[in-house]
Amino acid sequence: MTEDDPYLVPALVRGLALLQTFTPQKPELSMSQLSASLGVTRSAVFRTVHTLVEEGFLLPVRDGHQFRLGPSVLRLSFGYLASRELLEVAQAPLEALRDTIDWSGHLGILDGRHVLYLIRIAATDGLSSLVHVGSRLPANNTAMGRVLLTQKNEKQIRNLLVDLPQATLSNALNAWNVDQHSNCVIHEGQFENGLCSVAAPIYDMSGSVVAAISATKMADMVPSTVKQQVLKAARIISKSLGWQESE
Repeated sequence: MTEDDPYLVPALVRGLALLQTFTPQKPELSMSQLSASLGVTRSAVFRTVHTLVEEGFLLPVRDGHQFRLGPSVLRLSFGYLASRELLEVAQAPLEALRDTIDWSGHLGILDGRHVLYLIRIAATDGLSSLVHVGSRLPANNTAMGRVLLTQKNEKQIRNLLVDLPQATLSNALNAWNVDQHSNCVIHEGQFENGLCSVAAPIYDMSGSVVAAISATKMADMVPSTVKQQVLKAARIISKSLGWQESE
């Protein structure tokens, strides 16, 4: 830890260092071993251990005399691995989608009330994609965002969009009511004049929508063949994540 860095939180640094003390070779450690590894007294490490136990990052074992990593650590690592897996399995199907229809392909996730773009596969015309990886656009204004909002209930959407004008919120809720009963969302000039987009959900093994993909192009309309190819790519990616399509 850099001693003169005023932005570091010492207690958080200590907690993270404590978690990294556990290894496959040392899966269980006592309070004395933890204090020794951090170079602090037992009383100093007690509050850190207590906090991590309460938050599920540590589990007391052997009548509370030793500790091991808890389920909250697993949830964090699962989220990281799931994000990596999503990008890895989606890349090839999105490239195949672009090669088949020559529309730009995207993958995004919900980030608050925005869509965060994680993959962009540009079409050959170079004009069919206005966003880049890392871009964040309002979810209620984009086809992918509307797909992702279907996993929210009305109260959650109202909370997400609470700062927007009432007319915007009403339009978003009206779209949400329609989108919940659709297998995709189609924009034909709503986001930008002349720009068409069709988006479909990506499901994980639990059946939850974890992302969305879209195909975008400067066009007059979305042909049915494009819609079907987007839905096909979405199914391929979802099945790669463990989703089982219902009969």
